[in-house]
Amino acid sequence: MERLGDRADVGHRPDDGRQEREDRLSRIVNGNASNPSNPSNPSNPSSSSTGSRAGNKRTSNDAGTSPGPGTAGALSRRRLLGTAGVAGATGLVLGAAGGAAGYAATRNEAPTALTSVGSSKVMFHGKHQPGITTPLQASGHLIAFDLAPGAGRKEAAALMRRWSTAAQRLMAGEPTAGGAADGTGHDTGIALDAGPSSLTVTFGFGATFFERTGLVGRRPPGLDPLPPFSADHLDSARSNGDLWVQIGADDALVAFHALRAVQKEAASTATVRWQMNGFNRTPGATTKPMTARNLMGQIDGTGNPKPADNDFDRRVFVPSGADDATYAWLAGGSYAVVRRIRMLLDDWEKLPVVGQEQVIGRRKADGAPLSGGTETTDMDLDKAGPDGKLLIPDNAHARISSPERNSGAAMLRRPFSYHDGIATDGTPDAGLLFICWQADPLRGFVPVQRKLDRGDALSPFLRHEASGLFAVPGGAAAGEYVGQRLLES
Repeated sequence: MERLGDRADVGHRPDDGRQEREDRLSRIVNGNASNPSNPSNPSNPSSSSTGSRAGNKRTSNDAGTSPGPGTAGALSRRRLLGTAGVAGATGLVLGAAGGAAGYAATRNEAPTALTSVGSSKVMFHGKHQPGITTPLQASGHLIAFDLAPGAGRKEAAALMRRWSTAAQRLMAGEPTAGGAADGTGHDTGIALDAGPSSLTVTFGFGATFFERTGLVGRRPPGLDPLPPFSADHLDSARSNGDLWVQIGADDALVAFHALRAVQKEAASTATVRWQMNGFNRTPGATTKPMTARNLMGQIDGTGNPKPADNDFDRRVFVPSGADDATYAWLAGGSYAVVRRIRMLLDDWEKLPVVGQEQVIGRRKADGAPLSGGTETTDMDLDKAGPDGKLLIPDNAHARISSPERNSGAAMLRRPFSYHDGIATDGTPDAGLLFICWQADPLRGFVPVQRKLDRGDALSPFLRHEASGLFAVPGGAAAGEYVGQRLLES
């Protein structure tokens, strides 16, 4: 049967709605709609005989097609119908909403440069590893490895060297060098068309890493096991690990590209223990920069320490010049506590908004404390309403987790949300990949979580399903790899 897209003699048929839309689209795309200001409109006296403008010149990037005779930007009938078919399948309307989408699908100008999202680059080398104070990225992966049987300190050092080299190149927006340890010898090409997109790759060591590498004497006290908590339903197969890698980027393909590179470079030295995927709001999705929301709809991260705070480094990073040189390799580093926290969203969403706000202690719309003000207003924990009751309830999450109620204990929370599908009963497997950073877990995560464990109104809506604690070395200097001061000294 002859296809409509192959017929050159099909004219306008008023009784054929699709044909009418296609003809109208053809006139709009080729600049021949009834607009007297359009230089390409034959009814416009100023229209040139060539029917083209220098600014409408096709480039070699335009789908590999060449202009039709007489009009430099003309579309072939086959291409036009293909475009119209796609538009029809998505319900595209040529109007205020759909016009931009249709234009983008068929525009003839050269592509614009990388947006600020794609071109944004984070430095690999520095005093601290990237991915700790870096702003939240839209896409993330967490992956833990165990060293393979027979692999020790020498093999671990070679792996960290390979990982550091790959991370440096990927964060610069370059392909991996080739000759991957898994023998493929080439970059996967997953992110060939994208810029660095704020990619970060961060490495950490679990407590068992020191046993496997014969470095037990240099394992820092901060890696002592976390105490159990009442909300824990931990899966040991998805917890801890010898090595941990955090990947974040503002483009999902860039992030996945880095994940594959990390896995491939591990080769026979280390095997995957567990892996988790997360996401955050995409940069530019809001009209102004805003604190991220979690899957409960709450603004999450308002009370985070700020880099401008005088005590920020003391709270987040391990100091240099410590008395015990045994742990000097950790200077400028941090401890990452990682928790996969499932949110019981069905139960949470049954609460009215006012009930949710009482649980959190903040307004859902803007994150302001129930004591008044805006998101950044300090909570007035002693303020009561006309009935004499505290405006921020005794068991509100924001009250119990505040530094004021925990002897100043604080941590830098930098999570990703996750969604791993829906169970047969309709329950979503979704929640938070909670990652917090601190100079000492016993002065950060542990005291706060203990307090929450004893009476947080939010706890009934959460279930901690996996956990990990990792020592994250300081950043690598130029010419170094991450962890070199531990593995080669």
